[in-house]
Amino acid sequence: MNDKRKMAYTLDEIPKPFGKALFLGIQHVLTMFGATVSVPLLLGPVMGMTPEQIAVLVASVMLASGVATFLQVNLGTRLPIVQGVSFSFLGPFFGIIFAVMAMPDASPALMMQYIAGAIILGSLVEMFIGFTGLIGKLQRFISPVVIGPVIALIGLSLWYVGAPNAAQNWLLAGIVIIASFYFSLILGPKKPFFSLFPILLAVLIAYGVGLILTLAGAYTPDTPGYIDFSSVGQAAWFRWNVFFPWGIPKFELGFFLVILAGYLASMIESYGDYHAINAAAEGPPLTDKQISRGIGFEGVGCFFTGVFGGFASTSYTENIGLVGLTRVASRYVVNIGVVVLIFLGIFGKFGAVVATIPGPIVGGLYCTLFGLIASIGISQSAKADLSSMRNQMIIGFCLFMGISVPGIFTGTHLTEAVQLSFDWAPWLSNIINIVGSSGMAVAAIFGLILDNVIPGTDEERGLIVKERKIEHEPIKPFSEE
Repeated sequence: MNDKRKMAYTLDEIPKPFGKALFLGIQHVLTMFGATVSVPLLLGPVMGMTPEQIAVLVASVMLASGVATFLQVNLGTRLPIVQGVSFSFLGPFFGIIFAVMAMPDASPALMMQYIAGAIILGSLVEMFIGFTGLIGKLQRFISPVVIGPVIALIGLSLWYVGAPNAAQNWLLAGIVIIASFYFSLILGPKKPFFSLFPILLAVLIAYGVGLILTLAGAYTPDTPGYIDFSSVGQAAWFRWNVFFPWGIPKFELGFFLVILAGYLASMIESYGDYHAINAAAEGPPLTDKQISRGIGFEGVGCFFTGVFGGFASTSYTENIGLVGLTRVASRYVVNIGVVVLIFLGIFGKFGAVVATIPGPIVGGLYCTLFGLIASIGISQSAKADLSSMRNQMIIGFCLFMGISVPGIFTGTHLTEAVQLSFDWAPWLSNIINIVGSSGMAVAAIFGLILDNVIPGTDEERGLIVKERKIEHEPIKPFSEE
């Protein structure tokens, strides 16, 4: 074990004693905890959810992540890769939420029913692309020129929920922002522990300050930042309504098309993550069948996410870094993490405690995470030749139109919202209105058309990595394995 490059535990090894394996499994949960809990905390208040409803949402997300991880580790790629809520779907989710808000019977439960329906329909597409092996063939049409702007718009299109939410209490929001930068960029390089949990630690510190000020009486129930524990006492110790907690899913074709942009980004991200985790785990060469199974079972995981009332899941890069850092690639360890996630998803008090996090702290998360997502999209675009005028025009056009076109359908300070209505095809007008309101969908459509119609070399489009073209042997359907 003196060789730092040697794996502490390989894929099939089981750490002993059990206490060590348990700690390593919990560490995986802690690593993905911050990002996983952030999404329901970001979306719940926007939907107008009560603390009790947010508690159910958090628990549903944890349960769905546990099931999706089990499927991936044991049936998908069979690599120690954790599944959790994907930020790639934030844009579509916000689009669905705001569209449902305009309905006369709008409610948080109705919003979640439409989100669940869109997730389930989209999961069928992901399953098809994965299990039939289409993922390898589609790469020729989805270059960094396309995927970069789509990912960037996940963050950029949500500009209006950042500072306005943080401004409710700049003290708590500022603590989150400053602590996140300090832990990840200043202290993290010196102390690896802080680089693993920068967001979680920042939230805990801000929460601690809010709790002290609440207990001291400085914050009253009318003060943004006040922490109310009444919902924790009312929450059940265990919840049993794990299937369709928001009601039977509702299906809308326009919402389905919008969420496909999120699935597009998620699949491309997961494709890269599979190679990264395989390298970190020092596994045998990754096969196309493994990749196909991985994408296919991510679709299955998303399907169950819709059933459990959570949000769509994808592979987590944070946990890949943990495998590289600890040199522990044991599937057994990740399966212990699965048990912990499922327990947290059923243990009702857990979600209730998370739901007490004040809105201004979540506002600080908005400011910190959404900008980071945008920069990740820019880094994806950098895989293409950014000195090319072709790429500059396509990327710039997609970014601008992804921000500007939704203004036609949602309204701006200069114009009122325009909603198309075709008496002869109301379903078509509904699709156009919904897709046009999503910056990610707009950018994906323009990008796919322009990047595949305008001539460009593979190297220029970013389809050549390390002087080697991205080519794959023919992939057989999953059933032929």
